[in-house]
Amino acid sequence: MYYFSMYIILMGFVGVIMLCIDKYKATHEKWRIKEKTLHILEFLGGVFLMLPAMYLIRHKCRKIQYYWITYTALIAWVVGIWYISSKQIL
Repeated sequence: MYYFSMYIILMGFVGVIMLCIDKYKATHEKWRIKEKTLHILEFLGGVFLMLPAMYLIRHKCRKIQYYWITYTALIAWVVGIWYISSKQIL
């Protein structure tokens, strides 16, 4: 359980850093990080820190499709964690 928690935290921090870099590049009209890359980080476990960070730094606020995919990642992780914990696999 310890390693799983550390993995989620690490992926969250990596995702938040990438989100902040993308926000910086968006405000300075520079080359951007692909949304696909951000979504991959969310599905790899970064969604738990990236979602609050999106609201905090007000990034990707106007993209409804981005939110759909992000919330899909969140739901997938919550259901997966619930399933694993109910089977006591971890």
